[in-house]
Formats: sequence, C-alpha cells, structure tokens
Amino acid sequence: MDVHNFFLTLFLILVTARILGELFARMGIPSVLGELSAGILLGVSVLGLIEPNDILKVLAEIGILLLLFEIGLETDIQRLKDAGPKAIIVALFGVVFPFVGGTLVAHYLFDLELVTALFIGGTLTATSIGITMRVLKDLHREQTYVAQIVIGAAVIDDIIGVIILVFIYDYATHSELSISNTLSTTLFIILFLLIAPTVANVMSSLVKKFDQHKRIPGLIPTIIISLIALFAYLSHLFGAPEILGSFAAGIALSRRFILPFGLGLRHDEEFLEKIQRSIRPISYMFTPIFFVMVGLSINLRVIDFTSMEFWYLALTFLSIAIIGKYIGVFFLRGTTAINKALIGVSMIPRGEVGLIFAELGRVNGILDNQIYAVLIFVIIITTVVPPFLLKWLFNCCDKQSIY
Repeated sequence: MDVHNFFLTLFLILVTARILGELFARMGIPSVLGELSAGILLGVSVLGLIEPNDILKVLAEIGILLLLFEIGLETDIQRLKDAGPKAIIVALFGVVFPFVGGTLVAHYLFDLELVTALFIGGTLTATSIGITMRVLKDLHREQTYVAQIVIGAAVIDDIIGVIILVFIYDYATHSELSISNTLSTTLFIILFLLIAPTVANVMSSLVKKFDQHKRIPGLIPTIIISLIALFAYLSHLFGAPEILGSFAAGIALSRRFILPFGLGLRHDEEFLEKIQRSIRPISYMFTPIFFVMVGLSINLRVIDFTSMEFWYLALTFLSIAIIGKYIGVFFLRGTTAINKALIGVSMIPRGEVGLIFAELGRVNGILDNQIYAVLIFVIIITTVVPPFLLKWLFNCCDKQSIY
C-alpha cells in the first residue's frame, strides 16, 4: 500500500469509527458495536473501500494490547485471586463443551472430515476478551465481581485456545497428533506466567525512579509502550497470546503481585494515576482500530441466506456456541442467578479470535466456502448480540439494586 493511500485509509477508519461509535452511544447502544459497524461498512461487506492488510493488523494489535494493558492496570488483583477457582471453572467448561460438542456434531452428525470438525470445534471455543471488556468499561463495570471472573476466564480461555490451535494445526499439516509440540507450548506458557510479574515489577520500579529525575517530558508513555511491546514479544516467544503479556504488565504495574520468584512493590495510587493519564489518549486512538479491523475481516457476501442447509448448520453450531459457554456458570456456587447470566453472556462473544481460527482453516483448504460462511455467521451473531444483552442485564440489576 502506498503511503498516501494508507493515510486516507487511516482517516476513514478513525473518523468513521468515531462517528458511528458516538452515534451508537447516543442511542444507548454500546459504542463498540458502532466501531464494528464502521468496519463492516468500510469493508467488503458493504462499500468495499478498505481491505485488511498487514499495516492495519499491526495497528489493530496495538489497540488490543493497549486495551488489555488498561484492564490489567485497573484490575484488583485480590478480587482476581478470589475469582480464580470460579474463573477456572467457567473457562474449562467454556472450552471443553464447545470444542468437544462442535467437533462431535460436525464429524458424526454432518459427516464432515475429522480435521474440518476439529477446526469447527476450535472456532467455537474462542472468547473475545476485547469485545466483552470494552463493553464492561463503557458501562463502568470493569471492577465488578462479574468482570473479575470474566477476565480470569477469558485469559485462561485464550491460553487453552493457543494450545488447541497448535494441536489442530499440527494435525492438519502432518496428519498426526504432535503431543510434544502441545506439551512444549503449555510448559512455555507456564514459565512465562512465573517470570513475567517479576520482570514487570522490576521495570516498574525503574520507571518510577527515572521519572523523578527526567530532563525531558514524555518518559512514562514512552517506557510504558516499550514495556507493552516487550511483554507482547516475550509472551509470543513463550507460545502464549500476545495479549497475555500486555495484561500481565498492566497487573504488575498496578498492584502488589507476588509469586514464588517475584518481587512485591507497594501500590502507589499517585503513580498509577500518572500512568493511566499518560496511556489513555493513546489507547483511545488505537483501540477503535482493533474493532474496525474485526468488522473489516467479516465478509457478509459469502453467506447464502437462502440455503436451508446453511441455516441447519448455522443454527446447530450457534446453539453449541452459546450453550457451551453458558454451561460453566451452572457449576458456580455462591453466585446469584443474575451474576451467572452476566458471566455466561460475557463469555459468548467470539470476535477476532474466532475469525483467526476460521480464516486459518479457510486459507489451508480445510474449510470449504459453505462451512466458512456458517462460522462467519456464528461469529457475527455471537459478537453483535451479547453487548446488547449485557447492557440490558446490567440495567435490570440497577433497577432492582441487585448483583
């Protein structure tokens, strides 16, 4: 892409996302849906003005990293620890049931090849933490009991999703299961989780120290962006999702985070607020690009809405995608019915994670056009509908003063 064309593309993305996001917010609709709609409008589905490219993918990745860093920065680590067992339950059931259910139904009911069925199951397991957390932030609910469980479950979901992707991709490319690759990926992720807080805590103390003696302005945003980039790289190097590194950096900079090999830092509200003020304007610019990119990646034209076979497949897999994510909440003890509903709905969005699975399957010739269209439809519905449900459920809670 020529430089001048890229500038025009960036202009269209930022302005359209802002206008539609603001318009949706004024109508009482989560602004993230306005940004998704901007991508659908500008992309191949409607106007065809912009196609996803490597530069936009990098900008979108920066957006989701900044969003997850902010969430980590604002996360109450004690609440996250308290929610740990429940988050694990929600995550495990939310991965096992959609993956196993989707794979078995695809293979035995629809008589699809095993590798195709595995990719369908993998697509149905994904949870888009970006979509849900943006809605919770817009509604000022990111510090609630529900949010802490969802954050923990979604992060675990992403880790398991990476392991499943390694497992499926090895099987698809080599026609055999590579247990060694799957185990090595798992071990690397565990190792990263052990050392990341230690490194981030040491770096945060250095940032605070140098900030007191700086000669030129802009030290904190420069160091923080560098830290996010480093941790995203290290996370990828260890086989984990890049967002895990960004999230870990945010937590380590904001709260006392102690692990067997970690160092503890005192929580400094003033320094934390300084970091938030510095990073927030950058996040406001890049985060919408991520959601526009999700919309750009959706191609509504591939869906044949007149085909009965399409609807049979789509409604079957959509049911598995929704029910599979909801099953885990029924095993939560000491949680109210409304909170169970909120957690279940929060785990439904597939967004960019599901698109990655589906696109990988299509590019490698594993998913044909019809199955790909079915999965795109499921991803669209599970991405667009939950934000409305979340807002409605929270409004019901506010009216009845319950949580």
